[in-house]
Amino acid sequence: MNPPGATDVLPYDALLVLSFGGPEKPEDVVPFLENVTRGRGIPRERLEQVGEHYFLFGGRSPINDQNRALIAAVEKDFAEQGIDLPVYFGNRNWDPYLADTLATMKADGVRRAAVFTTSAYSSWSSCRQYRENLFDAVAETPDAPRLDKLRQYYNHPGFIEPVVDAVLAALAELPDEGDTARLVFVTHSIPTEMSETSGSTDPNGQPRGAYVRQHRSAVDEVARRVKEATGRAHRHDLVYCSRSGAPSTPWLEPDVNDHLEELATDGVGGVVMVPIGFVSDHMEVIYDLDTEAMATAERLGMQAVRAASAGVDPRFVAMIRDLVLERAAAERGEAPERPAVGSMPAGPDLCGAGCCANPRGPRPALCGVDS
Repeated sequence: MNPPGATDVLPYDALLVLSFGGPEKPEDVVPFLENVTRGRGIPRERLEQVGEHYFLFGGRSPINDQNRALIAAVEKDFAEQGIDLPVYFGNRNWDPYLADTLATMKADGVRRAAVFTTSAYSSWSSCRQYRENLFDAVAETPDAPRLDKLRQYYNHPGFIEPVVDAVLAALAELPDEGDTARLVFVTHSIPTEMSETSGSTDPNGQPRGAYVRQHRSAVDEVARRVKEATGRAHRHDLVYCSRSGAPSTPWLEPDVNDHLEELATDGVGGVVMVPIGFVSDHMEVIYDLDTEAMATAERLGMQAVRAASAGVDPRFVAMIRDLVLERAAAERGEAPERPAVGSMPAGPDLCGAGCCANPRGPRPALCGVDS
């Protein structure tokens, strides 16, 4: 039962923030990459090469610290809004591991928790793999709490609005090119087959291929709002970073660096790189964009600014609270408002049947209609 005056979050008695994880010291780097790539047959030498990206930053990924800051902001927001809900932190690939966190939650008496993942879009690697991890962790924990993953939020105003303001701030840093700058929206590349099988034919009638469609919806909405704010229509593109895997396997393109080369050839003098696929400035942002892509732009003589990610923007933090309250109300049989902007509706609470198929074959997952 909630304390007097508290906001009703029943049936939940906890929130779990679930993320990717990252190394926190140099000796963690290769073991972490082994966790990430387990089962893919990637040689250790290749992992050591990738590990050099982390060593440029002292062998420490910023992602865990960013998640701790986000959790602290959520806890503060909950307290200010009269929400009595403890917040736990678990990772897929590094400490605090999800299974360990779930064991702690059980020991603390948690019976049912909402789960917020730090990935806003639908695909196997950005959604279903988290659901598979939840299944595995529950299977390892007798009498584990029930877990309900919150819906995708790529088109929630609390995610879109901070991105819009970040783009406007970045444009203001380009005095020579701000009026004509190209907006280059960047997300994580995935294999094209994984992209094509992302999503499902869900109750809203959305077909597969959700990963790219969701990104394009978010990109177009941000570009529309930037035009509304500035009175100028900036040309914009969706591009990709962080490709890995065998060269023979097709992945989503173009790569951000290749795209900058093409823009320079076309005479574009200024760009704003917008990390639309990421919620915080973790390794894909600080290496792929701030280090590698910025070096490409400098070599090309192109003015470039990188827009900030949502991070701990109060609107993004409030979005997490709103998603918890929305799902809690739905579980109580109510009909809550489900905010969404852009060309696509709010996603369902439960992933559709066969959603975001595992490319290595079927595996059980929680939080779907076929769980």
